[in-house]
Amino acid sequence: MQYSPAVSTIAQTIQLSLSPVFMLAGIGALLNVLTGRLGRVIDRARVLEALHPRSHGPEHDRHVWELRLLDRRIVIINRALYLAVSSAVMTCSVVALLFIAELAGLRIGQLVATAFVLSMVLLIAALVSFLVEVRMSLRAVEVREELLQ
Repeated sequence: MQYSPAVSTIAQTIQLSLSPVFMLAGIGALLNVLTGRLGRVIDRARVLEALHPRSHGPEHDRHVWELRLLDRRIVIINRALYLAVSSAVMTCSVVALLFIAELAGLRIGQLVATAFVLSMVLLIAALVSFLVEVRMSLRAVEVREELLQ
């Protein structure tokens, strides 16, 4: 007769995998925010690219400066997206490894822990990149002083 794990064993494995699954939901929300920001940056870059040839003097310099800033923001958002997706892939690997280890009777706890730590490090790096991009976006905002009075 083939080996079949007890239902209680599978239930425990499912309980163990709930935390990484919640983490995946959070990563999904982060990916949604990042893609939204990327879309807005690209839209703004297209507007400025259309205005650029018709501008002169200080306005032209401002457009060039902002286009360069938008280009750097696109690079940072892409990096954050890559890191977040990598974190999600590692998190999925953790869940898969939990089940494989349980079903095959493997002692790979250290591998599972390492995969989870790597997933967290990738998520932290994605969040730091997101923070850098948000701070960078604030540099482009200029509130005129007469509006503040």
